[in-house]
Amino acid sequence: MLLRNLLWVDCLGALLAGIAVLSLSGWLSGLYGLPRSFVIFLAVVNLAYGAFSLSLAARSKKPLALVSLLAAANMAWGFLFCFGAAIALAPAASPFGLAQLIGEGLYVGGLGALEWSRRHQLATAS
Repeated sequence: MLLRNLLWVDCLGALLAGIAVLSLSGWLSGLYGLPRSFVIFLAVVNLAYGAFSLSLAARSKKPLALVSLLAAANMAWGFLFCFGAAIALAPAASPFGLAQLIGEGLYVGGLGALEWSRRHQLATAS
C-alpha cells in the first residue's frame, strides 16, 4: 500500500511545502534568519519538484529512468544541498532555520533512498 502511494506522498509533500513556504516566506525568513530570496528559492524548488513528481505519480506506467532521476534528485537535494546549506549558513541561520534545513534533508534524502531502493517496483506500481 505504501509503495503504491509513495510517489503521491512525495509530490503532495513537495507541493504543500512549496505553497506554505512561498506564502509565508517573509515570516519564515525572519524565523530562519535567512534571506527571503533564499526562502523563496526553497519554495520554488519544492513546487517545481512537486510538479515533476506529480507527473510521475499520475502515470499508470512510470519510466524507470524518470523514477531513478526522481530518487537521485531527492537524495542530492536532501543529503547534499540541504546538509551543505545547513553547514554553509550555520553562522547566520537561526536554530529554526538549521532545523528546517536538516529536517528537510533527512526527510527528502530518506525518501529518495527509499525510492531508489524500490525504483523498479515504483516503475510498475499502479
